[in-house]
Amino acid sequence: MAETRVIEGRQPVLEALRSEVAVSRLLLQKGAGGKPVEEVLDLARRKNVPVLWLEKADLDRRSFSRNHQGILAEAAPFVYADFPALLKGRNGEKPFILILDHLQDPQNLGALLRSAYAAGCHGVVIPKRRAAQVTPAAEKAAAGTASFIPVARVANIAHCLDECKKAGLWVYGADMAGEDLYIDGDYRGGTALVIGGEGGGLSRLVRERCDRLVRLPMKGQLASLNASVAGALLLYEVYRQRDGLVSKVLDASRNGKI
Repeated sequence: MAETRVIEGRQPVLEALRSEVAVSRLLLQKGAGGKPVEEVLDLARRKNVPVLWLEKADLDRRSFSRNHQGILAEAAPFVYADFPALLKGRNGEKPFILILDHLQDPQNLGALLRSAYAAGCHGVVIPKRRAAQVTPAAEKAAAGTASFIPVARVANIAHCLDECKKAGLWVYGADMAGEDLYIDGDYRGGTALVIGGEGGGLSRLVRERCDRLVRLPMKGQLASLNASVAGALLLYEVYRQRDGLVSKVLDASRNGKI
């Protein structure tokens, strides 16, 4: 029997109810109120999701993070996406995917899911083993966006990059030893961004398969940025180029709109 998935926190639960996630039951802390709780209860009524009111201690025992904000949802297990489907793009757009090379911290994974969704990324790829998975902690950090952005799992990241290249994507790896600044890449075509794990960065085989290695400019004595911060900067550079944000800002400025 499939294990029940627990979604924790007001925003993650709210977004799960708004999406196609099959929520089987809501668990709310007795006395909880306010607009977010009212929104959750309203959606639960519309979807005929039963609600159980419990004491805080009961919610604490069922929570993984102990930061449930008085709301838990029991749902079907997280459904991972099909990796080949991500290579086809979306709505006529060239594919734009984020690939994580053995990221370990579920908080970083969740933060990157949130940034990827906000930047219009078509999907995220993670390894099946020896890496953070989409757990309650990752979903909490993603603030509900894990319910909306496809996440695929692959057995081998290096082979995954080979498939990206066969599909016509240009592979950019984030590496502090990269010869090019991150803003020098051309991300307007099919693009795969690769972010390495905490501490070790990109593995040798993954680094060798990247078409270009790009770096973030750094001052001071820091060796690197947090993986989720570096990933967010790269994701938004792709968004900036693909959406023509610079020209839009310039046009708005010339027209006196900003």
